[in-house]
Amino acid sequence: MKAMILAAGQGTRLRPLTQHCPKPLLKVGRQCLIEHHIIKCAAAGFETIVINTAYLGHMIETALGDGERYGVELQYSHEGEQALETGGGIAYAKNLLGDQAFLCISADIYTNMPFDSTFTLKQDCHLMMVPNPPHHLQGDFSASQLGIDDDTQRYTYSGIAYLNPQIFTNKKKAYPLSEVFNRAIQQQRISAQIFQGTWFDVGTASRLHAAHRYALGID
Repeated sequence: MKAMILAAGQGTRLRPLTQHCPKPLLKVGRQCLIEHHIIKCAAAGFETIVINTAYLGHMIETALGDGERYGVELQYSHEGEQALETGGGIAYAKNLLGDQAFLCISADIYTNMPFDSTFTLKQDCHLMMVPNPPHHLQGDFSASQLGIDDDTQRYTYSGIAYLNPQIFTNKKKAYPLSEVFNRAIQQQRISAQIFQGTWFDVGTASRLHAAHRYALGID
């Protein structure tokens, strides 16, 4: 199984930190955000990781290289200056992903969630969900929508999922991953599980700082 890290966003809510540095290269603890994911993927047995880039993408490839020092092969899907959003970015990278299920990871999260290179995908999408954080109390999907149970309790998408690449169109078009999830819900081709461990969405400076302090063991 391959992994894909979504790293093409501009990180506008993190400016001025992202004025001259792409969000995936911001430090959390002693490593860049994206390095945490790469190292975890390598430890879990993933051999190939696809990274999509757009905003300041050349800096990401320069910083990470071919992946040899992490024990993996890094492949890059360069979208140009204008990102294709999360769904469009995956579709554009299909030639690198191949036909088999893959692990999809958003670069702008920090978590101790385990990755599984042997995961068997039985639906088109398997979402890793988390309890709703204070900044997103309404959540994204209910448990019943995701086929977990009949509960109406809502949860937040963690930014991590196992996906079937064949459900993505080949067209170069910008669209969010939520469109794919909503279609899978309508077709009852989705599954999910709830993760209760450490998880940060580092989309703002304050949340990035909180994740950084946690990674360093600072209360």
